[in-house]
Amino acid sequence: MNLRDDARALSGDLIQLRRTLHRIPETGLDLPRTQETVLGALDGLPLEVRTGDGLSSVTAVLRGGRPGPTVLLRGDMDALPVAERTGLDFAADNGRMHACGHDLHTTMLTGAAKLLSAHRDRLAGNVLFMFQPGEEGYDGARYMLAEGLLDATGQRPAAAYAIHVLSAGLPSGVFRTRGGTAMAASNTLRVTVQGEGGHGSMPHRAKDPVQAGCAMVTALQAWITRTFDVFDPVILTVGTFHAGTKQNVIPDTAVFEATVRSFSDAAQARVKDGTVEVCRGIAAAYGVAVDAEFQEVYPVTVNDHTEADFAAGAVREALGEERYVPQAQPLQGSEDFSRVLAEVPGAMLFLGAPPRGADPERSPNNHSPLAEFDDAVLADGATLYAELAARRLASA
Repeated sequence: MNLRDDARALSGDLIQLRRTLHRIPETGLDLPRTQETVLGALDGLPLEVRTGDGLSSVTAVLRGGRPGPTVLLRGDMDALPVAERTGLDFAADNGRMHACGHDLHTTMLTGAAKLLSAHRDRLAGNVLFMFQPGEEGYDGARYMLAEGLLDATGQRPAAAYAIHVLSAGLPSGVFRTRGGTAMAASNTLRVTVQGEGGHGSMPHRAKDPVQAGCAMVTALQAWITRTFDVFDPVILTVGTFHAGTKQNVIPDTAVFEATVRSFSDAAQARVKDGTVEVCRGIAAAYGVAVDAEFQEVYPVTVNDHTEADFAAGAVREALGEERYVPQAQPLQGSEDFSRVLAEVPGAMLFLGAPPRGADPERSPNNHSPLAEFDDAVLADGATLYAELAARRLASA
């Protein structure tokens, strides 16, 4: 199979599909226009296609010409509630944006389905294509797993792979991955401090929730630096703090929320209980009540070491040595593909896609309203998806 040449021949179609998807971004679990576009792009291929019951997912099975294991390939499809400001002629204008590159992921996975369908007789096994909505905080992978994703071919996958593009931090066309922890766990800490309001000139006659809440914020940061090893870190960032209506009125309540990231199961367990206890301790000291809720959003993304090495070798052999660089550290972002990797050995890879000629260290990052992605990576992304499946099936 000369998958790379085949992908180059599809390049124009891939760019057109990506730009079509970019113009119609949808958020959450219900992506009707995106799903319709994907189904149209897959139409005519020798695939067993199923759509989700409770979400706009698309599951497609390609059965090879000979029996063998199953390999899962995943692409997420949802966008973000971000108003695009790129100025591109195919920019979205509906207040949403593919600011994290999921339109590229969907396109590359569709390209891989076309590439592998053309060579299905040479495949010894099955390929399971996972087109997933709701990655951006909606836990779409969990819903797809609950609807029987892993049993779609009649056998659980032997391996699973995903590719995520980056608009900054990595040169265009360069891949990276690592064995072990690849991305952080994501959690939300929500805290409501209940005090007793009063006049700002007489704080001794009130129980000030603002002062107590501020003490919690600073105490949480100090507790983290004195509790966790710097080589197994935890990140806590308070992103919202709301209280009061006027400068001389002590309010009854103060509310703040923080994102909390960890990189190991041990750190995750400790920070889950510890942050709540810190808030309760500060509340007791200030004589106020507190409701502290720690919500686990996505677990740590852990790549299988063998599968990560296999994926790195596939990049080098299929695309060239210069197209791969090792990933030294985990990313602080999080992913619900972690749920798939908790069930199936596999790997998530990252693909640099800043605009050609741009400095990767200065380009707007993923999630920015100015984030742009290089269409030139689409063919090689599709190639790698297809190579990972074909090589993994051949090695079984």
